[in-house]
Amino acid sequence: MMKGMKHIIIVIVIMGFMLLWPCPSSAEKTVINVGVVLDLSETVGKIGLSCINMSLSDFYDAHPHYNTRMLLHVRDSQTDVVTAASAAVELMKKEKVEAIMGPVTSMQASFVLNLGDKAHVPIISFTATSPSLTSLGSSYFFRIAQNDSTQVHAISDIIQSFGWRQAVPIYIDNDYGRAIIPFLTNSLQQANIRVPYLAVIPPSATADHIEEELYKLMTMETRVFVVHMVGNPGSTLFAIADRIGMMKQGYVWIVTNGMANTLASLDASDIQAMQGVLGVKTYVPKTKRVVDFQARWKRRFLQDNPAMVDASINVFGLWAYDASTALASAVERANNNNNSKPGFRNTTNNASRNFSEIDNIGVSQRGEELRDALSDTRFSGLAGQFGLVNGELEAATFQIINVNGNGEKVIGFWTPQKRLTRNLSSLIKSSTTDLNNNHDNVLGAMIWPGDSYSVPKGWEIPTNGKKLRIGVPVSSRPQFVKVENDGETNTTKVTGFSIDVFEAVVQALPYALPYQFIPFAKPNGESAGTYDDLIMQVYFGVFDAVVADTTIIANRSKYVDFTLPYTESGVSMVVPVKDKSKKGAWVFLKPLTWDLWMTTGCSFVFFGFVVWVLEHRINKDFRGPPSHQIGTSLWFSFSTMVFAHREKVVSNTARFVVIIWVFVVLILTQSYTANLSSLLTVEQLRPTVTNVNDLIKYRTRVGYHTGSFVRGILLNLGFKDFQLITYNSTAQCDDLLSRGSQNGGIAAAFDEIPYIRILLGTYCSKYTMVDPTFKTDGFGFVFPKSSPLVGDVSRAILKVTEDPRMKEIENAWFEKRSSCQQEDASVSSSNSLGLDSFWGLFLIAALASTSALLIFAVTFLYDHRHQWWFINNDYSTWTTRIRILLRIFDQRDPRSQRFRRGGTDSVKEQDKDNYDQSSSTIGRHHHHHHDHSLDAASTYTEYSFSFQGSPCEDSNSDNSNVEQNNLHSQPSQQEN
Repeated sequence: MMKGMKHIIIVIVIMGFMLLWPCPSSAEKTVINVGVVLDLSETVGKIGLSCINMSLSDFYDAHPHYNTRMLLHVRDSQTDVVTAASAAVELMKKEKVEAIMGPVTSMQASFVLNLGDKAHVPIISFTATSPSLTSLGSSYFFRIAQNDSTQVHAISDIIQSFGWRQAVPIYIDNDYGRAIIPFLTNSLQQANIRVPYLAVIPPSATADHIEEELYKLMTMETRVFVVHMVGNPGSTLFAIADRIGMMKQGYVWIVTNGMANTLASLDASDIQAMQGVLGVKTYVPKTKRVVDFQARWKRRFLQDNPAMVDASINVFGLWAYDASTALASAVERANNNNNSKPGFRNTTNNASRNFSEIDNIGVSQRGEELRDALSDTRFSGLAGQFGLVNGELEAATFQIINVNGNGEKVIGFWTPQKRLTRNLSSLIKSSTTDLNNNHDNVLGAMIWPGDSYSVPKGWEIPTNGKKLRIGVPVSSRPQFVKVENDGETNTTKVTGFSIDVFEAVVQALPYALPYQFIPFAKPNGESAGTYDDLIMQVYFGVFDAVVADTTIIANRSKYVDFTLPYTESGVSMVVPVKDKSKKGAWVFLKPLTWDLWMTTGCSFVFFGFVVWVLEHRINKDFRGPPSHQIGTSLWFSFSTMVFAHREKVVSNTARFVVIIWVFVVLILTQSYTANLSSLLTVEQLRPTVTNVNDLIKYRTRVGYHTGSFVRGILLNLGFKDFQLITYNSTAQCDDLLSRGSQNGGIAAAFDEIPYIRILLGTYCSKYTMVDPTFKTDGFGFVFPKSSPLVGDVSRAILKVTEDPRMKEIENAWFEKRSSCQQEDASVSSSNSLGLDSFWGLFLIAALASTSALLIFAVTFLYDHRHQWWFINNDYSTWTTRIRILLRIFDQRDPRSQRFRRGGTDSVKEQDKDNYDQSSSTIGRHHHHHHDHSLDAASTYTEYSFSFQGSPCEDSNSDNSNVEQNNLHSQPSQQEN
């Protein structure tokens, strides 16, 4: 008991000692005055102030040893710019605040930050998101929020992923709304998304004004709208849109984070009116710390605002919490700087009293240190990692939400690195995704306005709007477009090939397309301009489309979009044709070219030589005096042309050669006859001009259709203005071509291929189309840039061109050319047959003849090898051997069956002559040559010649003559 009493006494003594001991108090802490300027009548202002107080309480509870304490001086801006500026001036001048948190709106911030720059007081806003504040370049303005411009790429990626080609921004007409539009339109245009209209809602707009603007949007074909507003005017707009029928199926609504971040603060009726809306919302990780703070904040907020039961914290409250934490940390570090001094320094000249209330504020002596400390602050905040780049939070991740039921559903995310993705975990594995019409892979399932699950096409022809205004030219080519005015009914009828194709295309569309044709004409009915002028009317918005024979070229595509071509095209040259064949005395030479004539003549001579070689020793028709043999050979060769040769060939090799040559001659004669007949009977039409450079060189006049883009092509080619003549119709073109350049007409006409075909179909025997052909992409229909109709009409054109209906339309408007000859087939540079067509025949004949010669030569040399080879080499040379072979070749072949049938007496007489010739020859050698070796060689040579050259008609006479020759020759050898 006593021990227990002792313990109690000790505790009481210690407690009393602690109470009496001096401890640090708040009075000993350095108090830093900080101003707060918020719209306290608005929910966002109340949420922000609550989060600021909780942030400071949590911060100093966690850092009780810090030497500074922020003292807040709260002012209500009352949603007024002037009031906010006045409050800031009052705080700086009277309360000597060293920093100001707020204001709420971007317009208020743009005024207050100028005061902060002048007084070196940091202005810290967690709700002013306008990009215009960045352009002011204030070094004392800190945006603890995301710049609105960081979300424009997320919006354009969403639109691009669904394949929508147009979008209309709807924004509030103040600094907050206007500042994002340049960034948004630029991002949309980079994604090839057209912005046809900007819907501007004044800040003071009534419900009637908003309804009027929405009705205007209903009359347009675009059904994709991007809304950039804050909660209150935004919810009013959607309520009106729902009431007038703009939240039904087919519409697309996308809201920026100005509304998406505050959806939880909207009433249930407002959420119900926004069913199916897509939104871009700042992403905040759902950590345990955030969940705990939301629970604590809810209790604290209800204590301070018991009437606001449904209020819930948003990202602006989290940014307010992080901004207060960052400022408290920066204040502590700036206070620890020995160079920093509290208070303001007066910069005005006291001698002069002409200064304003603002000039009397002075300059904060600790402003620069506090600015630098705040710029370097880094920590892990409630809204994520806190860090400032150029005075702003870095661009972070966005959530893509879909308003569904009583709240929102997250269907995807967007990051600056990977763009759209269905979930953040896929960012680690995947690369950048192709967004073009790829929403199924990057976004989750969603509902659309009208409780629809099918993706809207993003545009439609408004049923309560005007018809599509289609411009048509007053054309001089009625086959394509023909405009007729009915004076009795005061109506205009438009017909033609292009019109019929367009009507067939409209029928192939999956929806109705109301339209009306409007002629591009003056009041008197004449054309109002060229095709280029007509196309520019679409660019200027006068017409919604152009249906005509408009050629797709690069220069025009800068201003409008073309559909796929519905007919082929190209620019070519048409010139007159005339018969240039000369049926004169030498026309018989024209069927063959000179090289073929020369080759044929040489072949005849060569063939005669081959036959003579093969037949000379065995055929008496090819023997005799040299002149007789040459004449016979040439006669035999050339007579094969008419198959009139009478000489018979004996050798099998010669017969083979003759067969091959007769085949060659047959083909040559038949080809010659056919081509000569064509030259004499068929009219040879050839172009008068084949080279466009000749027209430029000789400055010849050429023509083109009035108003055609062909003029630019001709000028680029090098034609001069005085060379260019225009025509307005096919008949006028025919007249100019018929007269020619020398008689006031033209030498050639340049036009597009479809028009040239009309000219050739009408005057099929007078003109022809020649190269060069300048490629164009054909005729297409014209629509404004990024018009959603282009894709659907192009697909319908493909259906029509693949259908038999297209052929029926062509046959209805263009004359058939069945009765016309194809001029192109008869137009050529030459009709003569050349060597290139027959070199194969000559090759076969040459190979056959050469082979026959080789076979004969080898056989001849082998058969007479004893007479020319086995000779005493000491007494012979190669010249001698060749002489022996030639003399043997010149003699009749005794083995020939034809000579055997010629009779014995004649043979014997020939043998005797040969013997006498041999004896006399031997005698001459013996008499004139004393060299025994030379005489012996000569005697042997002549003997061998005489023996081998004595032909025999039969075997008996042959043997007797041989023996007789041997008897007569042996004494001569001994004598020699």
